Amino acid sequence: MSDVAEVTDTTFEQLVLKSTKPVMVDYWADWCSPCKQLSPIIDELAREHGDKVRFLKLDTNENTDVPTRYGVMGLPTLQIWSNGELVHSMTGGKTKAALIKALADFI
Repeated sequence: MSDVAEVTDTTFEQLVLKSTKPVMVDYWADWCSPCKQLSPIIDELAREHGDKVRFLKLDTNENTDVPTRYGVMGLPTLQIWSNGELVHSMTGGKTKAALIKALADFI
């Protein structure tokens, strides 16, 4: 079972913008091969660092408002939020080391 919960257009404000700890949001779609390759890395990070950072995933096929509002132009896109503010965004397949570097201020 994954340690990465789903977030939707409806729950984004509560789970991301109002979160008391930093949040990494993984924007994905079932047709996206790089998204599928990234998913186990995100799961691993969630198991290792879930006490410090909340890891969430948003299905862009089912939820279009949030990706449009926050400038998601390609998949996969990963965004890091802290205190309701977008602090980092990256698009494309990433290594675990690259994600740890992006999260360094929070883990």
